[in-house]
Amino acid sequence: SAHHKRRRVSAQSVRERETMSATTSEGATGAQERQRLIATIIDLEWGQFQRTTNQGGRAACQGNRPMFEQMRFSQFTPWPCELLASYRADLEDANREGRNLVTEKYARMMESTDPETYARELAPYLPELTAERMVHQERIITQQVAWARAFMQRWPKLGAAMRVLTTAQDTPEQTSFETYLRGELGTYSIRTLALYGGFVDALASAGRNLTEETVGVTVRLAGFDGLDEGERA
Repeated sequence: SAHHKRRRVSAQSVRERETMSATTSEGATGAQERQRLIATIIDLEWGQFQRTTNQGGRAACQGNRPMFEQMRFSQFTPWPCELLASYRADLEDANREGRNLVTEKYARMMESTDPETYARELAPYLPELTAERMVHQERIITQQVAWARAFMQRWPKLGAAMRVLTTAQDTPEQTSFETYLRGELGTYSIRTLALYGGFVDALASAGRNLTEETVGVTVRLAGFDGLDEGERA
């Protein structure tokens, strides 16, 4: 429809507004740097995503860059610049070292969704995570699962379009929000994980909900004014 096309056309301007308003104290220069950081991260991740081998052949989502950009832009928009810069460095370091963080993320998820294949074919090739790091990750995951659960209760229709919530709900065909997050956190450098943990703690202390902020960006990219309008639609 014409209305749908108008929403598509405005996506770039929405991205620019979201980037500018993410942290009002940054000023114009800071907002431009944030936009460059996010764009570079998405490019680096997309390159690694294209080099990720999927069981059963290439996945359909590997050919859908607009959707990939929308979802990753939504995730990164709330992040502070220091965290964005650290994660960009992780991706650049991985490319230099011949590692693929996207591949590693999906491999780590299979510890839950396909444990036999994970133990036999993947675990021996993944960087080992220390017990201390695992405790740090699980503390972050507990907070984010709580945020996601609260979001689903407040906006059930939008929540129904999300992943299932917990690792206990994983199947070989579907990966939960909790398991996906655990896989992603497992790819961060120690530096990036520390910054990310601080970011999550700061949001919690301020009474903010990261799932609300992330999905809020997604619905505005889709052309809605915010979560309430997205829920009604």
